[in-house]
Amino acid sequence: MINRTLLRIKIVQILYAYYKSDGKSLPQAEKELFHSIEKTYDLYFHLLQLSVEITQFAAQKIEIKRNKLRPTDEDLNPNTRFIDNQFIAQLTKSYSFNDYLKHHKLSWVNDAEIIKILYETIITSDFYNLYMQAPVADYTSDKDIWRKIFKKIILQSEALDESIQDQNIYWTDDVEMVVSFIIKTIKRFDLNNGPTQPVLPMFKDEEDAEYARKLLRNVLTNEIEYRQMIDNHTKNWDLDRIAFMDIVIMQVALAELSHFPTIPVSVTLNEYIEIAKTYSTDKSGTFINGVLDNIVGELKKQNKLTKVVLINDITK
Repeated sequence: MINRTLLRIKIVQILYAYYKSDGKSLPQAEKELFHSIEKTYDLYFHLLQLSVEITQFAAQKIEIKRNKLRPTDEDLNPNTRFIDNQFIAQLTKSYSFNDYLKHHKLSWVNDAEIIKILYETIITSDFYNLYMQAPVADYTSDKDIWRKIFKKIILQSEALDESIQDQNIYWTDDVEMVVSFIIKTIKRFDLNNGPTQPVLPMFKDEEDAEYARKLLRNVLTNEIEYRQMIDNHTKNWDLDRIAFMDIVIMQVALAELSHFPTIPVSVTLNEYIEIAKTYSTDKSGTFINGVLDNIVGELKKQNKLTKVVLINDITK
Protein backbone atom coordinates (compact mmCIF):
# COMPACT_ATOMS: atom_id res chain seq x y z
CA MET A 1 0.00 0.00 0.00
CA ILE A 2 2.68 2.48 1.01
CA ASN A 3 4.10 3.30 -2.41
CA ARG A 4 7.41 4.95 -3.19
CA THR A 5 5.89 8.36 -3.78
CA LEU A 6 4.64 8.37 -0.19
CA LEU A 7 7.93 6.93 1.08
CA ARG A 8 9.82 9.79 -0.54
CA ILE A 9 7.53 12.31 1.13
CA LYS A 10 7.91 10.60 4.51
CA ILE A 11 11.70 10.59 4.23
CA VAL A 12 11.80 14.30 3.32
CA GLN A 13 9.55 15.12 6.28
CA ILE A 14 11.58 12.99 8.72
CA LEU A 15 14.86 14.53 7.55
CA TYR A 16 13.51 18.05 7.80
CA ALA A 17 12.52 17.37 11.43
CA TYR A 18 15.84 15.58 12.03
CA TYR A 19 17.90 18.58 10.98
CA LYS A 20 15.74 20.97 12.99
CA SER A 21 16.15 18.94 16.18
CA ASP A 22 19.12 18.36 18.47
CA GLY A 23 20.63 15.09 19.55
CA LYS A 24 19.05 12.79 16.99
CA SER A 25 20.89 9.82 15.50
CA LEU A 26 20.47 7.73 12.36
CA PRO A 27 18.82 4.85 14.29
CA GLN A 28 16.38 7.32 15.83
CA ALA A 29 15.57 8.82 12.43
CA GLU A 30 15.00 5.34 10.98
CA LYS A 31 12.77 4.41 13.90
CA GLU A 32 10.77 7.61 13.43
CA LEU A 33 10.41 6.95 9.70
CA PHE A 34 8.91 3.50 10.15
CA HIS A 35 6.72 4.71 13.00
CA SER A 36 5.33 7.36 10.64
CA ILE A 37 4.72 4.71 7.97
CA GLU A 38 2.88 2.51 10.48
CA LYS A 39 0.68 5.44 11.47
CA THR A 40 -0.25 6.00 7.83
CA TYR A 41 -1.27 2.36 7.64
CA ASP A 42 -3.39 2.93 10.76
CA LEU A 43 -5.12 5.78 8.95
CA TYR A 44 -5.91 3.46 6.03
CA PHE A 45 -7.85 1.16 8.35
CA HIS A 46 -9.33 4.05 10.32
CA LEU A 47 -10.83 5.64 7.21
CA LEU A 48 -12.02 2.27 5.90
CA GLN A 49 -13.69 1.88 9.27
CA LEU A 50 -15.64 5.08 8.56
CA SER A 51 -17.69 3.29 5.91
CA VAL A 52 -18.83 0.71 8.46
CA GLU A 53 -19.55 3.37 11.11
CA ILE A 54 -21.61 5.49 8.71
CA THR A 55 -23.61 2.44 7.63
CA GLN A 56 -24.30 1.50 11.24
CA PHE A 57 -25.37 5.08 11.97
CA ALA A 58 -27.81 4.90 9.04
CA ALA A 59 -29.21 1.61 10.37
CA GLN A 60 -29.72 3.17 13.81
CA LYS A 61 -31.60 6.08 12.24
CA ILE A 62 -33.95 3.64 10.52
CA GLU A 63 -34.50 1.69 13.73
CA ILE A 64 -35.29 4.85 15.70
CA LYS A 65 -37.94 5.82 13.16
CA ARG A 66 -39.46 2.34 13.24
CA ASN A 67 -39.82 2.59 17.02
CA LYS A 68 -41.48 6.00 17.07
CA LEU A 69 -44.75 6.26 18.98
CA ARG A 70 -46.59 6.90 15.73
CA PRO A 71 -44.43 5.69 12.86
CA THR A 72 -45.45 6.54 9.32
CA ASP A 73 -45.72 3.96 6.58
CA GLU A 74 -42.36 5.15 5.29
CA ASP A 75 -40.87 4.72 8.78
CA LEU A 76 -42.08 1.13 8.91
CA ASN A 77 -41.07 0.30 5.34
CA PRO A 78 -37.86 2.25 4.66
CA ASN A 79 -35.53 1.92 1.72
CA THR A 80 -32.71 -0.18 3.19
CA ARG A 81 -30.47 -0.34 0.13
CA PHE A 82 -27.75 1.77 1.76
CA ILE A 83 -27.54 -0.28 4.96
CA ASP A 84 -27.81 -3.55 3.01
CA ASN A 85 -24.77 -2.66 0.92
CA GLN A 86 -22.96 -5.90 0.04
CA PHE A 87 -19.51 -4.35 0.00
CA ILE A 88 -19.95 -3.02 3.53
CA ALA A 89 -21.35 -6.36 4.68
CA GLN A 90 -18.27 -8.10 3.30
CA LEU A 91 -15.88 -5.55 4.81
CA THR A 92 -17.59 -5.84 8.19
CA LYS A 93 -16.84 -9.58 8.22
CA SER A 94 -13.32 -9.32 6.80
CA TYR A 95 -10.84 -11.26 8.93
CA SER A 96 -7.84 -9.06 8.13
CA PHE A 97 -9.80 -5.83 8.59
CA ASN A 98 -11.26 -6.79 11.97
CA ASP A 99 -8.02 -8.29 13.21
CA TYR A 100 -6.13 -5.07 12.56
CA LEU A 101 -8.77 -2.89 14.21
CA LYS A 102 -8.79 -5.13 17.25
CA HIS A 103 -5.03 -5.19 17.74
CA HIS A 104 -4.53 -1.47 17.08
CA LYS A 105 -7.60 -0.30 18.99
CA LEU A 106 -8.83 2.03 16.27
CA SER A 107 -12.27 3.53 16.86
CA TRP A 108 -14.52 6.47 16.02
CA VAL A 109 -16.33 6.26 19.36
CA ASN A 110 -15.08 9.71 20.41
CA ASP A 111 -15.93 11.29 17.07
CA ALA A 112 -19.62 10.51 16.70
CA GLU A 113 -20.35 14.02 15.42
CA ILE A 114 -18.13 13.41 12.38
CA ILE A 115 -20.12 10.29 11.52
CA LYS A 116 -23.34 12.31 11.68
CA ILE A 117 -21.93 15.15 9.54
CA LEU A 118 -20.68 12.77 6.86
CA TYR A 119 -23.93 10.80 6.79
CA GLU A 120 -26.02 13.95 6.39
CA THR A 121 -23.77 15.10 3.56
CA ILE A 122 -24.03 11.72 1.84
CA ILE A 123 -27.83 11.54 1.87
CA THR A 124 -28.14 14.97 0.26
CA SER A 125 -25.86 14.09 -2.65
CA ASP A 126 -27.24 13.43 -6.12
CA PHE A 127 -25.29 10.19 -6.57
CA TYR A 128 -26.72 8.81 -3.30
CA ASN A 129 -30.28 9.49 -4.42
CA LEU A 130 -29.64 7.89 -7.81
CA TYR A 131 -28.23 4.84 -6.05
CA MET A 132 -31.21 4.58 -3.70
CA GLN A 133 -33.74 4.95 -6.55
CA ALA A 134 -32.05 2.64 -9.06
CA PRO A 135 -34.32 -0.25 -10.15
CA VAL A 136 -31.60 -2.85 -9.56
CA ALA A 137 -29.01 -3.17 -6.78
CA ASP A 138 -25.91 -5.28 -7.26
CA TYR A 139 -22.42 -5.71 -5.86
CA THR A 140 -20.87 -3.46 -8.49
CA SER A 141 -23.15 -0.52 -7.69
CA ASP A 142 -22.64 -1.19 -3.97
CA LYS A 143 -18.88 -0.75 -4.43
CA ASP A 144 -19.32 2.20 -6.75
CA ILE A 145 -21.36 4.22 -4.25
CA TRP A 146 -18.56 3.93 -1.69
CA ARG A 147 -15.87 4.89 -4.18
CA LYS A 148 -17.88 8.05 -4.82
CA ILE A 149 -18.44 8.70 -1.12
CA PHE A 150 -14.72 8.49 -0.38
CA LYS A 151 -13.74 10.61 -3.37
CA LYS A 152 -16.48 13.26 -3.32
CA ILE A 153 -17.42 13.53 0.35
CA ILE A 154 -14.89 12.02 2.75
CA LEU A 155 -11.86 13.43 0.92
CA GLN A 156 -13.51 16.86 0.62
CA SER A 157 -14.78 17.12 4.21
CA GLU A 158 -13.20 19.98 6.16
CA ALA A 159 -14.75 18.70 9.39
CA LEU A 160 -13.14 15.30 8.88
CA ASP A 161 -9.82 16.90 7.98
CA GLU A 162 -9.82 18.86 11.24
CA SER A 163 -10.75 15.74 13.20
CA ILE A 164 -7.95 13.74 11.59
CA GLN A 165 -5.40 16.43 12.44
CA ASP A 166 -6.58 16.48 16.05
CA GLN A 167 -6.45 12.70 16.37
CA ASN A 168 -2.86 12.17 15.23
CA ILE A 169 -0.10 14.52 14.07
CA TYR A 170 1.20 11.86 11.67
CA TRP A 171 -2.05 11.92 9.69
CA THR A 172 -2.07 15.61 8.76
CA ASP A 173 -0.84 15.26 5.16
CA ASP A 174 -1.84 11.68 4.46
CA VAL A 175 -5.60 11.74 3.87
CA GLU A 176 -5.58 12.29 0.10
CA MET A 177 -3.05 9.53 -0.55
CA VAL A 178 -4.77 7.12 1.84
CA VAL A 179 -8.17 7.71 0.24
CA SER A 180 -6.64 6.78 -3.12
CA PHE A 181 -5.48 3.50 -1.52
CA ILE A 182 -8.99 2.89 -0.17
CA ILE A 183 -10.55 3.44 -3.59
CA LYS A 184 -8.03 0.94 -4.96
CA THR A 185 -9.04 -1.48 -2.20
CA ILE A 186 -12.74 -1.17 -3.01
CA LYS A 187 -12.06 -1.89 -6.69
CA ARG A 188 -10.16 -5.05 -5.73
CA PHE A 189 -12.90 -6.46 -3.51
CA ASP A 190 -14.52 -9.60 -4.93
CA LEU A 191 -17.77 -10.91 -3.45
CA ASN A 192 -16.64 -14.49 -4.04
CA ASN A 193 -13.80 -14.02 -1.55
CA GLY A 194 -16.21 -13.41 1.32
CA PRO A 195 -14.48 -12.67 4.66
CA THR A 196 -11.11 -13.87 3.35
CA GLN A 197 -10.87 -10.88 0.97
CA PRO A 198 -7.51 -9.27 1.80
CA VAL A 199 -7.00 -5.56 2.28
CA LEU A 200 -3.82 -3.89 1.05
CA PRO A 201 -0.59 -4.87 2.86
CA MET A 202 1.57 -2.15 4.40
CA PHE A 203 4.22 -2.66 1.72
CA LYS A 204 3.82 -4.25 -1.70
CA ASP A 205 6.96 -6.25 -0.88
CA GLU A 206 10.02 -6.16 1.35
CA GLU A 207 11.92 -4.37 -1.43
CA ASP A 208 9.98 -1.18 -0.79
CA ALA A 209 10.71 -1.29 2.95
CA GLU A 210 14.40 -1.78 2.18
CA TYR A 211 14.26 1.09 -0.34
CA ALA A 212 13.05 3.45 2.40
CA ARG A 213 15.66 2.27 4.88
CA LYS A 214 18.51 2.50 2.37
CA LEU A 215 17.50 5.91 1.06
CA LEU A 216 17.31 7.46 4.53
CA ARG A 217 20.67 6.00 5.53
CA ASN A 218 22.38 7.19 2.35
CA VAL A 219 21.14 10.75 2.78
CA LEU A 220 22.53 10.97 6.32
CA THR A 221 25.74 9.07 5.57
CA ASN A 222 26.63 11.24 2.57
CA GLU A 223 25.20 14.52 3.84
CA ILE A 224 28.46 16.50 3.49
CA GLU A 225 29.02 15.30 -0.08
CA TYR A 226 25.47 16.20 -1.16
CA ARG A 227 25.62 19.60 0.53
CA GLN A 228 28.87 20.33 -1.33
CA MET A 229 27.33 19.30 -4.65
CA ILE A 230 24.37 21.61 -4.02
CA ASP A 231 26.70 24.43 -2.96
CA ASN A 232 28.79 24.04 -6.13
CA HIS A 233 25.70 24.44 -8.33
CA THR A 234 24.16 27.37 -6.45
CA LYS A 235 27.16 29.70 -6.57
CA ASN A 236 24.97 32.68 -7.32
CA TRP A 237 22.77 31.86 -4.35
CA ASP A 238 23.42 32.32 -0.66
CA LEU A 239 22.66 28.90 0.87
CA ASP A 240 21.26 30.67 3.92
CA ARG A 241 18.63 32.28 1.67
CA ILE A 242 17.60 29.05 -0.06
CA ALA A 243 14.54 27.45 1.55
CA PHE A 244 15.86 24.79 3.91
CA MET A 245 13.20 22.37 2.67
CA ASP A 246 14.65 22.76 -0.84
CA ILE A 247 18.07 21.68 0.42
CA VAL A 248 16.59 18.65 2.17
CA ILE A 249 14.61 17.65 -0.94
CA MET A 250 17.71 17.94 -3.14
CA GLN A 251 19.77 15.85 -0.72
CA VAL A 252 17.22 13.04 -0.84
CA ALA A 253 17.03 13.29 -4.63
CA LEU A 254 20.83 13.07 -4.91
CA ALA A 255 20.88 10.00 -2.65
CA GLU A 256 18.32 8.31 -4.89
CA LEU A 257 20.14 9.30 -8.07
CA SER A 258 23.42 7.97 -6.71
CA HIS A 259 22.42 4.73 -5.00
CA PHE A 260 19.42 3.33 -6.91
CA PRO A 261 20.65 2.44 -10.41
CA THR A 262 17.37 0.83 -11.51
CA ILE A 263 15.31 3.99 -10.90
CA PRO A 264 15.43 6.21 -14.04
CA VAL A 265 16.80 9.74 -13.63
CA SER A 266 13.57 11.22 -15.01
CA VAL A 267 11.48 9.41 -12.40
CA THR A 268 13.64 10.69 -9.54
CA LEU A 269 13.66 14.26 -10.81
CA ASN A 270 9.92 14.37 -11.44
CA GLU A 271 9.10 12.90 -8.01
CA TYR A 272 11.15 15.41 -6.03
CA ILE A 273 10.10 18.38 -8.14
CA GLU A 274 6.47 17.49 -7.34
CA ILE A 275 7.32 17.16 -3.64
CA ALA A 276 8.91 20.61 -3.75
CA LYS A 277 5.79 22.13 -5.33
CA THR A 278 3.66 20.77 -2.50
CA TYR A 279 5.91 21.08 0.54
CA SER A 280 8.14 24.09 -0.19
CA THR A 281 7.78 27.50 -1.85
CA ASP A 282 5.98 28.44 -5.07
CA LYS A 283 9.26 28.72 -6.95
CA SER A 284 10.93 25.65 -5.43
CA GLY A 285 9.91 23.24 -8.19
CA THR A 286 11.61 25.31 -10.90
CA PHE A 287 14.65 26.05 -8.72
CA ILE A 288 15.21 22.41 -7.74
CA ASN A 289 14.68 21.26 -11.31
CA GLY A 290 17.43 23.59 -12.52
CA VAL A 291 19.94 22.68 -9.82
CA LEU A 292 19.40 18.92 -10.05
CA ASP A 293 19.49 19.00 -13.85
CA ASN A 294 22.91 20.68 -13.72
CA ILE A 295 24.22 18.20 -11.16
CA VAL A 296 22.97 15.24 -13.22
CA GLY A 297 24.71 16.68 -16.31
CA GLU A 298 28.00 16.96 -14.43
CA LEU A 299 27.74 13.46 -12.94
CA LYS A 300 27.11 12.01 -16.39
CA LYS A 301 30.19 13.76 -17.81
CA GLN A 302 32.26 12.32 -14.95
CA ASN A 303 30.74 8.84 -15.46
CA LYS A 304 29.51 8.91 -11.88
CA LEU A 305 25.88 8.26 -12.70
CA THR A 306 25.17 4.68 -13.66
CA LYS A 307 21.68 3.52 -14.45
CA VAL A 308 20.65 -0.05 -15.20
CA VAL A 309 17.56 -0.91 -17.24
CA LEU A 310 15.99 -4.18 -16.15
CA ILE A 311 13.86 -6.32 -18.46
CA ASN A 312 10.19 -6.07 -17.48
CA ASP A 313 11.14 -3.64 -14.75
CA ILE A 314 8.24 -1.69 -13.32
CA THR A 315 9.05 1.90 -12.50
CA LYS A 316 8.76 2.45 -8.78
